Amino acid sequence: QVQLVESGGGLVQTGGSLRLSCAASGRSFSTYTMGWFRQAPGKEREFVATISWSGAKTSYVDSVKGRFTISRDNAKNTVYLQMNSLKLEDTAVYYCAAKKSSGYLDTTTAPTEYSYWGQGTQVTVST
Repeated sequence: QVQLVESGGGLVQTGGSLRLSCAASGRSFSTYTMGWFRQAPGKEREFVATISWSGAKTSYVDSVKGRFTISRDNAKNTVYLQMNSLKLEDTAVYYCAAKKSSGYLDTTTAPTEYSYWGQGTQVTVST
């Protein structure tokens, strides 16, 4: 069982930066593939980024490539999402998620593959 708690959301102007954190409970965090998803009002939940348990592999949705960076610190049971050059369309509730890893480079973009979800943190980008 893994419990996830996101933090770091808030209000930021376009072009600004935020760093989201997701703290996980449990002793086996390093065996989980982690992902970040987001959901804007009236839209489906969307994949944002994923990272393998090893940190050796990451993947991003095209719209955030070059602006967002996912990372993890297994010693701190935490995954991060550094968001730079924020745009209005990045406004959403951001969720972190965890799935039991199937290998060193395991990552997945499918929300149905993730077993554990946080409660979400609101990110609002304004002009």
